[in-house]
Amino acid sequence: MATSTETPRRYHHGDLRTALLRRAEDVLAEDGADALSLRGIARDVGVSHAAPRRHFPDKQALLDALAEEGFRRLGRALDDGAAGGDADPRPFVDRLVALAEAYVGFAVRHAALLELMFTNKYRPGASPALVDAGRRAFEAPFALMAAGQSAGDVVAGDVERVTTAGWAGVHGLAAMVNAGLVDVEALPELLPEVVERLVLGLRPRA
Repeated sequence: MATSTETPRRYHHGDLRTALLRRAEDVLAEDGADALSLRGIARDVGVSHAAPRRHFPDKQALLDALAEEGFRRLGRALDDGAAGGDADPRPFVDRLVALAEAYVGFAVRHAALLELMFTNKYRPGASPALVDAGRRAFEAPFALMAAGQSAGDVVAGDVERVTTAGWAGVHGLAAMVNAGLVDVEALPELLPEVVERLVLGLRPRA
């Protein structure tokens, strides 16, 4: 059961699925996935305990839906960070900083959700819709790396492998913040420095 002192917003009309997902994300952030139950969130939003099963037949379906929606939101955040796409006139490093800021910001604000997203995406039997949402979320970083290769800013090679290697540093910084190893207040200065060092490693060698 969620321990938050705030009273959950009651559901009155409209999109029940969205209301259930919002409350589920609150519980996830407050108490973790183990505290989530269909009956509990039904009670919190003020519907019958059977009502959530119209949308989520079991708890795993609810967790998958949370993860899928999380990837969609992350994708939108990264797309916003990549505003302009291939037409963006900024230098490669500045564009990568913007994407990194979008990712780390999402990861820090939604730490429990991000963990759930990756856990569920890679679990055996993950739904194709969830796997596809996870792939689509990172289209902007892959596109930026491909553009960087074309411009000579990034070493040649399989773009997926190069992006994964480069992005590991960005994800690692977010993980360190969420683990309390890096002060979130240090991010405005630290993140550009991390990206600049990543770019040094990504540059083609003579």
